[in-house]
Amino acid sequence: MIIEKLDEVRKEEFLNFCRKHRNELDDSFLYEEDLAEYEPNAENPTYIALNPQGTVAGAASLILNDYSRRGRKARFRILHAETDDPAVYRELLQAMLQHTAGLDKLDIFVPTVNTGDIDKLTDAGFTVERFSYLLVRDEEVLPDINIPEEYELRPFRPGADEAVWCEVRNAGFAKLKGSETPATPDMVSSMIAGADYIEDGMLLLYHGGKAVGIVRGSDDEYNDAPIMNIGPVALLPEYQGKGLGRVLLRAALHLSRNKGYTRSILCVNAENERAQALYTGEGFRQVEAAACYKYDLTVQ
Repeated sequence: MIIEKLDEVRKEEFLNFCRKHRNELDDSFLYEEDLAEYEPNAENPTYIALNPQGTVAGAASLILNDYSRRGRKARFRILHAETDDPAVYRELLQAMLQHTAGLDKLDIFVPTVNTGDIDKLTDAGFTVERFSYLLVRDEEVLPDINIPEEYELRPFRPGADEAVWCEVRNAGFAKLKGSETPATPDMVSSMIAGADYIEDGMLLLYHGGKAVGIVRGSDDEYNDAPIMNIGPVALLPEYQGKGLGRVLLRAALHLSRNKGYTRSILCVNAENERAQALYTGEGFRQVEAAACYKYDLTVQ
């Protein structure tokens, strides 16, 4: 196959390739709203593989924004080809490497059932870094939130609480694999402006006058049906292990029902056993698993 850098002429072909294969892949950045905003530029370096007929049969695209640069890692939007030849994956990866100055690694999530892509990524030099589980809960009967005395749930105030949200999120996730890079107020503002934003869907937990926890519910889709996505759920380290994560989770579940959703969905790292125990104890069940594969740029 011929490897070419994507330009505007073939942009729609690339987008259609993403649509065609997103159900086989991790589709976190392949939703229609994501593809509608996509532009081939410095923040989205993209290469395509053309078969002998001249049509797109493979693609690699990185998300290379400020968050990626600050964390010295970038995530693939897609790295996939319609071939059993692992050489195409290697060639797409090699084309992408010229855009990785200043980075330490590249990440890609792959559903564990997609053994074909896993084999080809392994051949190209990727190794498993961690696993992530997707959990779903049917709303049915909801337990009471049971907010402890001296604690209060408050709605997020756009334009006022962005910095506070980041303080809690960044402290709570400082040691969570994949989320160590601090979020910024601008990122929160962009989140609020996103198509998946739910009015009053972000809550802060206060202890006295101090924000100690956050939770967000956003609009999503699973199996072609609407669902509310819960996350992040975060607490300041000194407030963890006190049952407050359950308070935040239950508040999100009540939000989901009040907004008309019949199901909720969330992701959890496999090594985060405490969070898994919380979620399954509150009625969530695992429906999918994905492996995060990394390409270590520091040893190449």
